[in-house]
Amino acid sequence: MRIGSKRIMLGVAGLAAVSLIGAALAATGTKSPRSPISSNQLNPKTARPDVILPASGIGGFALPAQAAAQVKPQMAEEVFKNIQVLKGIPVDDFMGTMGVMSAALGYCCSECHTGAGTDTVKWEADTQNKVTARKMVTMVTTINRDNFAGRQVVTCWTCHRGRDVPVVTPTLDTVYGNANLDPYDVFTASPGSPSPDTILDKYIQAVGGAQRLASITSYAAKGTSIVFAGFGGSDQVEIYAKAPDQRATYIHFSDPALGNSTRVFDGTAGWIATPLTVLGRYALSGGELDGAKLDAQIAFPAQLKTLLTRWRVGAPATIEDRDVDVVQGAGPRGLIATFYFDRQSGLLVRMVRYSNSPIGRVPTQVDYADYRDVGGIKMPFKWTFSWLDGRDAFELSDVQLNVPIDAAKFAQPPPPSAPAK
Repeated sequence: MRIGSKRIMLGVAGLAAVSLIGAALAATGTKSPRSPISSNQLNPKTARPDVILPASGIGGFALPAQAAAQVKPQMAEEVFKNIQVLKGIPVDDFMGTMGVMSAALGYCCSECHTGAGTDTVKWEADTQNKVTARKMVTMVTTINRDNFAGRQVVTCWTCHRGRDVPVVTPTLDTVYGNANLDPYDVFTASPGSPSPDTILDKYIQAVGGAQRLASITSYAAKGTSIVFAGFGGSDQVEIYAKAPDQRATYIHFSDPALGNSTRVFDGTAGWIATPLTVLGRYALSGGELDGAKLDAQIAFPAQLKTLLTRWRVGAPATIEDRDVDVVQGAGPRGLIATFYFDRQSGLLVRMVRYSNSPIGRVPTQVDYADYRDVGGIKMPFKWTFSWLDGRDAFELSDVQLNVPIDAAKFAQPPPPSAPAK
């Protein structure tokens, strides 16, 4: 009953917040449901459950160099009140941190913030859960600093796993049953696996070939979007992309009172604007900025092999009974992305990217399906965007290649029409 009720609350919060992970200490709902991955994805002898982070700041977290080189990002303590422990991190990374806490404990915002979900909420007010959470953040930081040279080996998820009170004693059914192992975020190359180039080249050939892909300079798509749990009904969506790294997604909610939800990356800067949220609109400046750039870049597969470094192939896995090859690469400032390719067709079926936060990695997952031919290029007409605050399911109805796109589509969006309350 406890977990189920929080999933329903996440459906509501996912619409209200879209990618805003709360506004103080434990924002919206539980972790997003995901397709099962078999335990054979893991090779305990070669997997690396470590996080490479500088041993500085809270949890070894440091401000990305890219953000510092641009306009000074807004820090969490400059936007939110009563920030005591999680200081010195950009707003978007702060929100991701809230998502990690929320998923780890199975909490929604009201369990740490009295009045959350109402017009009388006071995000800055201290509650016992908030006080405890600060102690836990300090404790985990100390454990990692004193025992693992500042690497993020221990996080909230390590002990809680979706429960507010960690399990202390193993059940015998678990001990003698089949192992249900979550994949490590970071892994080393699996012995005997094909090379990364072999798998990536197969994918490029499967979607149209390098020469044809290189001819694609832009595309515009239309369709529908259903947010997590179907809350709000079916909404109209527009997607614009321009090579090599510009992308914009506009969700027009069916309820006129909600207005639009917008994600934009113009090649350098990014923004999110969403109604009924604490901030309404904010610029990306931390790990989410690197993630938005990668999302825009992989929209043009011809450049995939050059986007990341340290490519490696992990142990084979299965997703929904399909065998997949697993390839992982590293990006700037701790960004990690794992790609799952259908072994038979070579097509990309899932991408999971991770950005850093002071208390653990923040995952974002995109699932792709229903590939169709568009001008000789195979493009997914169904894809699902999942993050720690919800899930959007997109179903495209029309895709046009190499069309002119107004630069204004990638510009900073206006504030949402429905202000935060």
